[in-house]
Amino acid sequence: MKEKSNRQELSVRQAYNSWADQYDTNSNRTRDLEAVSLIETLENVRFTRCIEIGCGTGKNTVWLAARGRELVAVDFSEEMLAKAREKIGPGNVKFIRHDINREWIFATGKVDLITFSLVLEHIENLDFIFKQMSETVVAGGHVYIGELHPFKQYSGTKARFDTEQGQQRVTCYTHHISDFTNLAVKYGFQIMVIHEYFDDKDKNTIPRIFTLLLRKK
Repeated sequence: MKEKSNRQELSVRQAYNSWADQYDTNSNRTRDLEAVSLIETLENVRFTRCIEIGCGTGKNTVWLAARGRELVAVDFSEEMLAKAREKIGPGNVKFIRHDINREWIFATGKVDLITFSLVLEHIENLDFIFKQMSETVVAGGHVYIGELHPFKQYSGTKARFDTEQGQQRVTCYTHHISDFTNLAVKYGFQIMVIHEYFDDKDKNTIPRIFTLLLRKK
């Protein structure tokens, strides 16, 4: 008789709703290193209107809101958004719950920056996402993508967290670096930066975070 596994794979919305209470406090190198990559990548990028995809509990929202005039922070999880609202408070941020696999009705005008933080591994059809972002960002505007590195995915790493019921794993899809770069070219983006971030800056290890900065032609 097979042993019953204590690991479960959850839908993205279900998983992040369950993860919200401990997301900011548990040990998470991927979360922390992606926050570093976002700030370093966008440090010299000026923007006025921004859409933040995958705002989660607001780990990057505070920094983005301080630099832009208008920020639309989007997430699929209502529990994650509730944490972000508590953290950010009233101001220039509009929080919206939306499934980005559907038409981007939250994009009510052109923006000069779109950010994706640890989101696209949960999206099966990247082509739709690149089409939507191409229609949303202005010419000369930028797109930042920060993802778990494909090399980590090849080695079996997936988004996961521990609960009293056992380890919960989030539904993920493996995308290759060429998937991102080929779609960027297809939808009229110039690749400005490709960067990799390593645990403890040790380049003898597998990189943890893969970062892209794109500019709309």
